[in-house]
Amino acid sequence: MKVYDKMLKLANKRASYFCLLDPDELDVEKTQDFARLCEDNGADGLLVGGSIMVNNKFESNLKIIKESVDIPVIIFPGIFDFVSPYADALLLLSVVTSRNPQMLIGEQVRAAPLIKHYGLESIGTAYMIIESGNSTSVQFMSSSLPLPRMKNDLAVAHALAGQYLGMKLIYMDAGSGAKYAATDEMITAVRKNVDIPIILGGGITTPEVARQKAKAGADFIVTGNVLEKNPDPKLIKEFADAIHSVNR
Repeated sequence: MKVYDKMLKLANKRASYFCLLDPDELDVEKTQDFARLCEDNGADGLLVGGSIMVNNKFESNLKIIKESVDIPVIIFPGIFDFVSPYADALLLLSVVTSRNPQMLIGEQVRAAPLIKHYGLESIGTAYMIIESGNSTSVQFMSSSLPLPRMKNDLAVAHALAGQYLGMKLIYMDAGSGAKYAATDEMITAVRKNVDIPIILGGGITTPEVARQKAKAGADFIVTGNVLEKNPDPKLIKEFADAIHSVNR
């Protein structure tokens, strides 16, 4: 079964939990342990990627991650050199909140031949950067203004545009190191207007916040920084249990 079909099946049953692993921040010897820790404590899938690569450990760590777990491993590209056969799928992001053509279509054109070459499942994703209270890496690297936190109508319009363009997912992201997550009201407004699954990331700091965002309408909740700072299996399980408690 394709990864996207698995995601649809999950989204129709309950909210789901993805752990975000930045391969540039993980020591090789810790990569396998961390990936297994996420799987063993309830994560439904792993997103692998980051806004920039300094240490050039993406492909080597991605391969270790893929060999270590049975849950889906999905590339979450910050830049589109992040194409590799060592994953189950790739989120082909178009930053619909940007007006930078490189982020809307330019990088995707560069990536397309490699995606075909590797036979990698590509999941078209409307990526929306949401104001977070901080200047985040993704905002800087994509040269994009974030959507204002209180402008729900703008969020709905951008999400609908993504859906009508044929995207399969909406990804609402406050970004790494976000001070605030997207508001419940914005998530609910988008959920009421689109028919495709919503992924939410950035600013999810506690299991209770994760549950709250799932209740607001996010189908997949992503945590990253909070686990980098505290890779405690108990915390991962608390996130997974809180999110899984929200049924559809």
